[in-house]
Amino acid sequence: MERRRLLKAALLACLLVVCSGRVPMVKDRPSDTIYNSTLARTLVEYASAIYTADLTQLFTWTCDRCGDMIKGFGMMEIIVDVENCLEAYVGFASDINAVIVVFRGTQENSIQNWIADLLWKQLDLDYPGMPEAMVHRGFYSAYHNTTLHDGVVSGIQKTRKLHGDVPIMITGHSMGAAMASFCALDLVVNYGLDGVKLMTFGQPRIGNEAFASYFKRYLPNAIRVTNAHDIVPHLPPYFTLFA
Repeated sequence: MERRRLLKAALLACLLVVCSGRVPMVKDRPSDTIYNSTLARTLVEYASAIYTADLTQLFTWTCDRCGDMIKGFGMMEIIVDVENCLEAYVGFASDINAVIVVFRGTQENSIQNWIADLLWKQLDLDYPGMPEAMVHRGFYSAYHNTTLHDGVVSGIQKTRKLHGDVPIMITGHSMGAAMASFCALDLVVNYGLDGVKLMTFGQPRIGNEAFASYFKRYLPNAIRVTNAHDIVPHLPPYFTLFA
């Protein structure tokens, strides 16, 4: 029960910051990046919908969280990695004419485990092709070394085949935000895709200063929305210059 409350509180904190009208804390935002509060509220709803337990309701977009600002969304693909307890979905939002990619955050029964892991684990993986760039192996592997990677890329390709080269909006909450960031970078660096946009909520730190420099070069307009009172965006605590 305590773990359930912790997970709900983390997501609610991001929702309240975006929806209350207060200016959220946006990390590493270049001067030419424009924060769009309406888009943020829309993406928060997409990030919330992925926590729907009934996958049939999620796929048919009939879940309790599938209305309001995000009604009319067309689901293309739900990707579930049962072994690693991971989930993402891809579809098309006609109102903003964009592919939507959403990664789920940590399940309630494992949130304390990965918070503890973040508290003690050093950056332990060299990011391929980026000298001196170090990242958190767990977050990197959760996207690159599971079924999420191929499933998400396939979903994007199918959606763009139907709707043209529309923008790709990628989002996620908490651990899902970390995977969303690696996904956005992957699509730009390894697939050469244009129109990739990233906005995350409650994202933990994922890399060192060198990685952050590379990240901003490839995704200069990425936005990381956080709440100063949420512990997750401040983890791991031992490095101050993170992406």
